[in-house]
Amino acid sequence: MDIQLRAVPYDSGNGGRRRGAGPEALLDSGLQQTLRAKGHRVQVKIAELPADAWHAEIQTSFELMRMLAAAVREARDWNRLPIVLAGNCNTAVGTLAGLGADSTGVVWFDAHADFNTPETTTSGFLDGTAVAILTGRCWTQLAATVPDFKPVSDDRICLVGTRDIDSLEGGLLDDSTVHIIAPRQLHSSLPQTLTAIAEHVDRIYVHLDLDVLDSGVASANKFAVSGGLTLEEMEYALSRIAETFRIAGISLTAYDPSADRDGSACKAAVSLISTAASLARQP
Repeated sequence: MDIQLRAVPYDSGNGGRRRGAGPEALLDSGLQQTLRAKGHRVQVKIAELPADAWHAEIQTSFELMRMLAAAVREARDWNRLPIVLAGNCNTAVGTLAGLGADSTGVVWFDAHADFNTPETTTSGFLDGTAVAILTGRCWTQLAATVPDFKPVSDDRICLVGTRDIDSLEGGLLDDSTVHIIAPRQLHSSLPQTLTAIAEHVDRIYVHLDLDVLDSGVASANKFAVSGGLTLEEMEYALSRIAETFRIAGISLTAYDPSADRDGSACKAAVSLISTAASLARQP
C-alpha cells in the first residue's frame, strides 16, 4: 500500500499545543517505521500555517480543513491511502471533502458524538460540532469554502463507542437518522448497521478519535472517559468495516501526549493505524 501520512499538529488553532502535539509525537514514536515494516510505502507531510498569521479557532480550523481537502485529493490522485494525524476532529470536514463527500460513508469512533451546534453547545468548543458540520447542520457558509465539501446524509454515518453526550446534543441526535452504537452494542449492532450503510456507498472514511478507547485502556486526552472500547473490540470493528467497504481514508485524532503518562495511548494509536492501514485495499 502507498500511504500518505498527513500530520495536522493544531488544536483549536494553536500549533503544537495540547492535542496539537499529538501528530508529531506519533511520528516521533516511529509510526512511519512501523508502517514500512508492514511493507507499506510511506510519504510524510506536515501541515504548516504561516508563523506570523493570526490564529483564531474558527478561522484557523477552516483554513486547515481547506488545506487538508487539497492534500487528501492529491493523495487520491497518486493512488495513495490518506492517513491524517490531527489534533482536532473537525479536520474530518477537509478529509472527507478530499475523499469525495458525495460518495463516501463515515464510521466515527469517538467517546463523544460531536453533534452540537453553536445553539446547543455549552463549551463553545468547535470540535464538538464536527459531525454536525459533516451533516450540514451548522457552519454551512464556512463549510462551503472547503473545496468539494458536500454534506453527508445521516444514513451514511455511524457513531461507534459514543457514550458521553450532552443533553441538547442528544435531542438533535434523537431527531436524526445517524446510526449510534454504544460500546456494549458493538457485536450485536455493528454488522447490521454496516450493511445498512452499504446500501448507499461502498467506500468508507474511518475516523478514530483515540478517546473512544476506555480510559482504563489508554488515557488519550483530558476528555477520556470510562466505559469505552478495548483494543480487541476496535480490531474486531475495523475488520468488519474492511469486510463490508473499501477503506478510502483514515484519521487518528485527539491524542494529547501530556495525558499519556505511561505511553499506552501512543502504543494504541500506532497499533490502530497499522491495523486499519493493513485492512485497507489499494484505491
